[in-house]
Amino acid sequence: MNFKITPQEEPQLNLTPLIDVVFLLLIFFMVSTTFDKQAELSIDLPEADGKPVKVDKVFKIEIAIDSQGHYFVNQRRLKQDNLKNLKRAIEITKAANKKIQVVISSDKNTPYQAFITAMDAAKQLGLEHVNLATRQAKN
Repeated sequence: MNFKITPQEEPQLNLTPLIDVVFLLLIFFMVSTTFDKQAELSIDLPEADGKPVKVDKVFKIEIAIDSQGHYFVNQRRLKQDNLKNLKRAIEITKAANKKIQVVISSDKNTPYQAFITAMDAAKQLGLEHVNLATRQAKN
């Protein structure tokens, strides 16, 4: 008896469902990731005792000052660190908003003059609601 041997195909693993699952996981992790607002600018805020105050919904302008005295208005770095440029950046940012709250976040090692310049710019533009950002003191 002569048996004919037929070549058998090698088993194949279908990777299509695996790739679909990997892409779905990738999309899930991208959507569910939270980003830290202060990740780009490293500011070591001074500490203060007290409770945070609830703030009404108003337009916020955040002025951040790093330890070298460089200004950032709503996370955008100013080209030159002087009063004229700071006032212009605030005016452009506030646009036509009437209720404006200014929050000044400065590093605890910021030169005092840079901090005073930021407060002076807000006062010269007639902005009355100026707050200073701090972090909660550790007991």
